[in-house]
Amino acid sequence: MLAVGLQLKNITAVLPYFGYARADRKTQGRESIAAKLVANLITESGADRVLACDLHSGQSMGYFDIPVDHVYCQPVILDYLASKKICSSDLVVVSPDVGGVARARAFAKKLSDAPLAIVDKRRQGHNIAEVMNLIGDVKGKVAVMVDDMIDTAGTIAKGAALLHEEGAREVYACCTHAVFSPPAIERLSSGLFQEVIITNTVPVMEKNYFPQLTVLSVANLLGETIWRVHDDSSVSSIFQ
Repeated sequence: MLAVGLQLKNITAVLPYFGYARADRKTQGRESIAAKLVANLITESGADRVLACDLHSGQSMGYFDIPVDHVYCQPVILDYLASKKICSSDLVVVSPDVGGVARARAFAKKLSDAPLAIVDKRRQGHNIAEVMNLIGDVKGKVAVMVDDMIDTAGTIAKGAALLHEEGAREVYACCTHAVFSPPAIERLSSGLFQEVIITNTVPVMEKNYFPQLTVLSVANLLGETIWRVHDDSSVSSIFQ
């Protein structure tokens, strides 16, 4: 890091998207845990503290040997959804897989304590998901699917198709990190979603914009968090 030679008091590494967070465990022999490796590289580069947005799993914070502030971008998406004035009795929050239930439950609690539904799926291979069934009732409801990231959109698109089959009136997709690996754009713009709501932690190229896409800025949230870190104020109180 260039900043190391400037004799600064503290260096905080701001990571809007920690792309290695999914590589947080070994899935086969002779495979490195990339999340830990990159965490070590950031520390050895001279960072004294890390500020990261919506890590894929909380355990990733433990890979850093320096303090980590976990920034939750849910408030940005929640404020936007509140502005749409959807009747609370019509809402249901949907987790696209069992692993995201805790995230969806926390989101639902802050969204007028909306009911929760879960898409149960089983992976057949890397980046391939097969939807099996739906736990919960979405008939006649506005379904809001919540995830930390959308990569190829296979999971969330198949989940949305199932929600429509089960009678959902409208389906919204919400995520923090829009990775958008092919063929994500084709899947998301196919008409399954009323709106796809993302943040700008990962820049979206202009050619990948489509009519249903809404991009929200996390600049104010990050700015407030950075100021609090600099001022030695509470960061967690922002998200209470």
